[in-house]
Amino acid sequence: MSKIITVGREFGSGGRELGRRLAEELGIQYYDKEIISEIAKNTSLSESYVQQVVEGKPHRLFPISIGQSFAVAPDYQMLQMQSIYTAQTEIITRLAEKGDCIIIGRCADYILRDYKPLKIFVYADLESRVRRCLERRPEGESLTEEQIRRQIIAIDKDRARYYNDFTGQKWGDKRFYDVCINTTDLVIKDMVPHIAKLF
Repeated sequence: MSKIITVGREFGSGGRELGRRLAEELGIQYYDKEIISEIAKNTSLSESYVQQVVEGKPHRLFPISIGQSFAVAPDYQMLQMQSIYTAQTEIITRLAEKGDCIIIGRCADYILRDYKPLKIFVYADLESRVRRCLERRPEGESLTEEQIRRQIIAIDKDRARYYNDFTGQKWGDKRFYDVCINTTDLVIKDMVPHIAKLF
């Protein structure tokens, strides 16, 4: 059976970096943003719209990229969210069936539950996440510490809503993960060789 690892993560905790470095350390495939591209292809929706939905922020306007946007009824919005989740499920399942891999976020731990993945959740205290985001700000970006703090809280809230709505489980609840990793004030690249020994 394939070695499948899913990584849920708080924003700014370093979970994406941890997953990527762990995949390199283990010599297995790593899937993250390409899932969004595949969902967009399968649903004929724009990548930016799909990204908004899977981050728990569905747009109130019809998701078209050319011409005008039109306000839509909540039923339509729910149908769009459901179609995206269905495509996400198919794509994540297909990727997992290809072989050993690490998949970042997007309810993969729940979607692949019948495959018995190793489910990791990465978290850190808020101040550590603020510092990490400040260190990794793109050049020229001028967000303040307080703005970053608010952004982290908002993104986590959106991720939790999306996960909770589609899985019926509570995002970040340790009962639903095999390994919870606290990255507070730790260097991700130094942690990974030790984490890899678990596998």
